[in-house]
Amino acid sequence: MKKWRFSTLATTAFVFGAAVIANAKSFPEFPVDSREGWHHLWKELMWDISIIGVVFALITLYFLIKYRRKSPDQTGDGPKLGKLAVFGWALIPALVFMADDLFLAAKNFELWKAYRNVPAGAYEVKVEAYMWGWDFTYNEGIKTTNELRVPVGKPIVVRITSRDVVHSFFLPYFKNKWDAVPGRQTYVYFRPKEVGEYLLTCAEYCGMLHSSMYGKVIVMPEADFNKWVDENKPKGGAV
Repeated sequence: MKKWRFSTLATTAFVFGAAVIANAKSFPEFPVDSREGWHHLWKELMWDISIIGVVFALITLYFLIKYRRKSPDQTGDGPKLGKLAVFGWALIPALVFMADDLFLAAKNFELWKAYRNVPAGAYEVKVEAYMWGWDFTYNEGIKTTNELRVPVGKPIVVRITSRDVVHSFFLPYFKNKWDAVPGRQTYVYFRPKEVGEYLLTCAEYCGMLHSSMYGKVIVMPEADFNKWVDENKPKGGAV
């Protein structure tokens, strides 16, 4: 009986250890853009939760069937475990099931670090948040409000600050968000891969009109973006 218990525990540890190793091999090399990295982590998390849920459900079903009461007056008695066995059955399965979670947490920090590593040649735009809108300033001297135009396929770094209270620069589609703090400049970067319009909003409650503090990111073909810059930049160059 003791050998059976030990072999069961060892088999469980082996199965989940193998799952963690397989999971590690399935991960792409970072850095990747924020959207792709977030979706990959979310998919792995869903697999993690689903597998653990199915395993526990099957074990519970097995116990319900095997140890069900066969007569109204039947009472059961559990196995007598020593202190070491109790400790082992409590700690080892917990560590085994947590191994994949800890791995995913480590990958989350790795992806976060990649977010902070702006690629060379990124196109830079400054944004100043205020109650309740966004002012953008381009290196060419163009200024826009609640509308960020960028070229497709190019990494974009947004330098963020606030003129009044704390706001939060949030790009839901690109899975990217960072606070806008008065007196301090922060940044995010993202890489738009498809032409289109995407929501930009504030994710930090900032006053009565917080819900109206939104704008849009307009991703344009590079030729169209360059034409827009030429048509809208101040005469004589950036100011």
